[in-house]
Amino acid sequence: MPKDEDYIIEICNDLLGCVARRRYCFDFLRGDPSVRTQRRRMLPVDAYYPDLKLVIEYREIQHFEPTDYWDRKITATGMTRGRQRRIYDKRRRNELPKHGIKLIELDCKMFGLNSRKRLRRHLAADRAVIESKLKALRDD
Repeated sequence: MPKDEDYIIEICNDLLGCVARRRYCFDFLRGDPSVRTQRRRMLPVDAYYPDLKLVIEYREIQHFEPTDYWDRKITATGMTRGRQRRIYDKRRRNELPKHGIKLIELDCKMFGLNSRKRLRRHLAADRAVIESKLKALRDD
């Protein structure tokens, strides 16, 4: 069974009538410098649709609720993973529009979740949620 993110992006591909570039990196969208090397890695986006100038990000539960094991882990930039995730999410929200790229964030909480906080995968309902987000984008 594909990951929840893959399932959601496949629905987006179907609704948009084109296939996203997955884990795409823009040169202008970079993380903080590594403590050791000072290198700034390009930050990937979940799905990029170049012809539409659109990025879709699927936000799993760790974007909303702390996960003890992962959030306390120290990253190459010297901060905790939880803090880094919040900073990088905000950076995507700020930087993509500056470069003429629309951003849609699909939060897992918008969909039906099971007791393990994974998608229940009710295709018709999930499509309707995504269609409403895409419609809101088109109406802007």
